[in-house]
Amino acid sequence: MYYYKNKIMKTYKLLSSLAIIILLVSSCSSNDDNNNANNLVNFTTLDNCPELPVGPTSAYWEYAKGTPIPLNQLPVLQNPQAAFSYSHSNKALPPLTLTPPQGYQAIDYVNPNTNPFGVNIIRNDGAVVWRYVPISTYPANFSDSNILDTEVNNVTNAFGFSGNYNILCEATPIVFNEFGIARVFRARTIEFNNTTALIWIAATYVEGLLTVSVASSVSAGPSEEYANLVTDIFLPLSFQLYPSGGSPLSDRDEDGTPDIFDREPDNPNVQ
Repeated sequence: MYYYKNKIMKTYKLLSSLAIIILLVSSCSSNDDNNNANNLVNFTTLDNCPELPVGPTSAYWEYAKGTPIPLNQLPVLQNPQAAFSYSHSNKALPPLTLTPPQGYQAIDYVNPNTNPFGVNIIRNDGAVVWRYVPISTYPANFSDSNILDTEVNNVTNAFGFSGNYNILCEATPIVFNEFGIARVFRARTIEFNNTTALIWIAATYVEGLLTVSVASSVSAGPSEEYANLVTDIFLPLSFQLYPSGGSPLSDRDEDGTPDIFDREPDNPNVQ
């Protein structure tokens, strides 16, 4: 029993690290000028996805996969409201604290089938949803493809859509295997009923366990607004997931390796 508890806790740690790295990795040329807005207008995806709009939508797609994107400053909300904090019943997990923008409400994400720990940030008109779920649970017989399909269907169902959606882009699965633990990242951007949604999942399979730990995220909103939503809402909310006082763009020892990847972030001789 102790062995499996250890494996579960290691899984949570690995899953959290994977989710942060996949969702939040980016690059920055300078963040000294806070008046210099990020310009992603001409950004194109590295994938063969001709239907994915050029600009912030393509940049956000690459960002979700962990590809560095050209940011001139840290994305921050221009109209924040009071912070929202949610504590999981498992006290080993830190509380999730986020600051929603004005005109949005933060709600605990509830799904009796997957017992998630996460939050929905929903615009007051219901047309925009940003969701982050660091941990939920699926049966071990669910493949990563099954899990992604389920999460995508949850999104379309929540918007009252039951038809066939259009896939704008789908990522090649990214798989990590080590010490009996398999982690799989998958992402899909879809369009339905004039709504664009990016959904990603990171599933962790531990040998011998009957459940799968899954991190996931959803960024959905009107297609004609999506580029602005990326720059004004989705990226600023995503950057809040970094630990307080830290920066995803920092390199404390100035050795050229961002702190998030540096084995010894305060030793310039070790990367």
